[in-house]
Amino acid sequence: MVTGSILITGGAGFIGSNFVRYWAERHPDQRIIVLDALTYAGNLANLSEFDGDARFRFYPGRIEDPTVVSGIFRCEKVTHVVNFAAESHNDRSMLDPTGLIGSNVTGVSVLLEAASRYGVERFVHVSTDEVYGQIHSGLFREDDPLLPRTPYSAGKAGGEMQVRAHVIAFGTPAMVTRGSNTFGPYQYPEKILPFFITRALDGKALPLYGDGRQVRDWLFVEDHCAGIAVVLEKGQKGEAYNIGGGNEFTNADLTRRVLGLLGKPESLIRHIPDPRGAAHDARYALDTAKAAALGWSPGADFDDALEATVRWYVDHPSWWRPIVESEPYQAYIRRYYGPTLGADL
Repeated sequence: MVTGSILITGGAGFIGSNFVRYWAERHPDQRIIVLDALTYAGNLANLSEFDGDARFRFYPGRIEDPTVVSGIFRCEKVTHVVNFAAESHNDRSMLDPTGLIGSNVTGVSVLLEAASRYGVERFVHVSTDEVYGQIHSGLFREDDPLLPRTPYSAGKAGGEMQVRAHVIAFGTPAMVTRGSNTFGPYQYPEKILPFFITRALDGKALPLYGDGRQVRDWLFVEDHCAGIAVVLEKGQKGEAYNIGGGNEFTNADLTRRVLGLLGKPESLIRHIPDPRGAAHDARYALDTAKAAALGWSPGADFDDALEATVRWYVDHPSWWRPIVESEPYQAYIRRYYGPTLGADL
């Protein structure tokens, strides 16, 4: 049972804001503190339902800033931490390999130091299955080596190494979760599902990398939140836990499913050279037995969850359209994809 204040860093982002809602519904008396830098993917609109809620407090700021972090721990009497704060997109990391070190590595260390100094009871660092690299057959287990293949996944692995070091050196009560590809409402429209959904709604081409045979394990965001919550409450200090959905699909198959749900033609698919090249991992898949032993298992039916996600974007153009029409977003699209798709982008 969690008592005291819970700090959720990166809580205005996709998984973070969904976790805030998940936790608030199940812990109505818990004080929830959110720290978020409100970079391009952080959005206060994701937390609008908590406006005026006395148990909720939002702080703007970066986890790399020890003054901000220490002040929050001290003033809010934080007892539990879930760290979602990160630069979280592989494609962006290919354009700016060093830009993510601050939040993904340094910031994790700053949070852990504060957690140790102020006697936090439990700390969960949210990582990714991408730290393992790729696996052509079988499933990744938590004791497999970390072999990241992009600057993003290397940064996340670096954050995990900070957790390991602080647990050993200072006894910090920290744990790690490694989630598979997560989808659901409020996901910034640069990841494949919201990117393709919003583009298809506008009748624009869907730039599918290479032959589209890359395999990902898909996890509905509420199931991901449930897994993190179980680890926060029951996980063992210093341990890592895989949180996977067990839903393996190629990117091509996933794209066709989205088009089918929207009633859009497959002629919208545009195969393009893979911008990541050799760094694009062929397959991720997770063994989740360790999390299952804590009492967690994914509950969402994939087809139902995908349909609900597509419906959410159909019903909420006021959330995503200002993003995709903004100049920063368009500038990123032009920079990453270049002129090859012309007016379609």
